[in-house]
Amino acid sequence: MAAPTPDEVRSYITAGLPCQHIEVEGDGQHFFATIVSAEFEGLSRVRRHQRVYAALGERMREQIHALSMKTLTPAEHAP
Repeated sequence: MAAPTPDEVRSYITAGLPCQHIEVEGDGQHFFATIVSAEFEGLSRVRRHQRVYAALGERMREQIHALSMKTLTPAEHAP
């Protein structure tokens, strides 16, 4: 199975989680994502990360070796 690109990881996340803003960087195995979603309102950091993992589903086990992320609500992301 080919290693995913940052654009593919971005599309996997947005397919399962409505995002106001998302940036993904990575080398095919290790990725870093900044994800802004209203669905994170009222959730702890752990629950936010679990929500992203749920959006990625089996890809997290099969294609993506490591994912570091910053998960923010729209209010937390606002300047």
